[in-house]
This record gives sequence, structure tokens and C-alpha cells, in this order.
Amino acid sequence: MELKNKICVVTGAASGIGRALCQAFAAEGARHVVCVDMNGEGAAQTAKDIGGHAFTVDVSNEAQISAMIDRVEQDIGPIDLFFSNAGIAVGGGMETPSCEWQRSWDINVMAHVWAARKLAPLMASRGGGYLLNTSSAAGLLNQIGSASYGVTKHAAVGLAEWIAISHGDDGIKVSVLCPQAVRTEMTRGHEDHVAAINGMMEPEPVAQICIQAIRDETFLILPHAEVGDYMKKKTADYDRWIGGMRKLNRRFADHEL
Repeated sequence: MELKNKICVVTGAASGIGRALCQAFAAEGARHVVCVDMNGEGAAQTAKDIGGHAFTVDVSNEAQISAMIDRVEQDIGPIDLFFSNAGIAVGGGMETPSCEWQRSWDINVMAHVWAARKLAPLMASRGGGYLLNTSSAAGLLNQIGSASYGVTKHAAVGLAEWIAISHGDDGIKVSVLCPQAVRTEMTRGHEDHVAAINGMMEPEPVAQICIQAIRDETFLILPHAEVGDYMKKKTADYDRWIGGMRKLNRRFADHEL
């Protein structure tokens, strides 16, 4: 997909990858960029900087996502690309309170479901569209120090696969973004965590990688190329891979996420 003259919606747009993608979409000539975030002031600032539109939305609430999509479709135009990017990370293992598990599930998984549930029929009716979802390298490899993050990000990858398989014939393209550490509010203060073992990227290069992936209609977006190699090792010898991850766990288990 070429982004020129397209209507794009980005959640988590106040900072980090979301803000960088809003800027990149505008630079590519998108007709409208809709900046969505729970941080309304941040979304408004991003929108002001690029001449876009801002919405304050809590993506853990299906009704708010649905209402925002309705307003964009009615007041701005049909959405060509929806970047479901907002996410959270909660440290801890299985002792993590159930309310935090549920919040992680709602934001890291169900927000993608709710957006696709609303948009897939609309996009199919007009011949297609694009869904770009943010997961994480943790969705492919798991996450030392956070059970809820590793589990929900795995689910996000599985959902993206399912949508691509089930709705590809409707003309709906799907990409899933799976970076390791990127310098965002989520990673602030965690520069020495395991996710940064291959270095911490800035949001802007990640955004450019996404632009090229959208242009090429590539499903799996890996800003850190090493993740692809880790995946190959995982599938080649699962037991050996688990052993290696246990070594990482011993090394990083005491680092708070």
C-alpha cells in the first residue's frame, strides 16, 4: 500500500512509536492522520505538529474505540489504515494481580480485536484496507520478568495471523510489528533490561521500517533483525532454546520491567 492520500488512524499517538508513525504517515502524504491516545493533550500535540486530527480514547474500552471509528468514518472519511499500537507492560509473574492481567489483556489484545471487529466488515465492503498491529519480540520469544506481557503479546501475534489468514481474500492486508527495545515511555528507565540486549532503537527508524513494510505488504516487521535468528533457533531446537532463555532469566530476573 502506498500511503499518499490515505486516511490513517494511529493509537498510542502521543509518544514513542505511535507519534513517530504519525509523523511518517504525514511525511508520506497521507490525506488525514488521526492521532489517538488516552493522553488527550499528547495526542493533540502530535496532531498539531502534523496537521492531523486528535481523539482521546481509552483503548481498553470497546465502546470508545467503536465510537472513535464511527466519528472518523463519518466526519473525515473511510479509514484506509489502522495502526493499533497502544500497549502496556506490567512486571511480575503468575502472582500478578488478576486485575492487571485483565488490563494487559484488554489493551494488548482486545483493543486489536475490537478495532478489527469494527473495521474488517467496512474495509471488506469497499475492497480492502490495512491493519497494522503492534506486538513485540516478546510475542515471538517471550518476556523475562513479565508473564502478562509475554502471554498477551503472543496472543497479539496469533490474532494478526488469524486476521491475515481469514480476511486476506477480502483485500485486508495485515502487518504485525515485533520490535525489541525501542526508546519510549514504556522503556524509560529500563535501558539495561533484557529487551535491550541487542540495543535500543529510536522510534523514528522503527517508523521508517514500518513504512517500507506497508509499502511491501510484509506481514512480520522485525526492526531488530536478530529476532528472526532467535526464532529460527527456537523452532530448530525448542528445548535448547528454553535452556538459553533460562540463562537469560537467571541473569535478568532481578531487573524490574
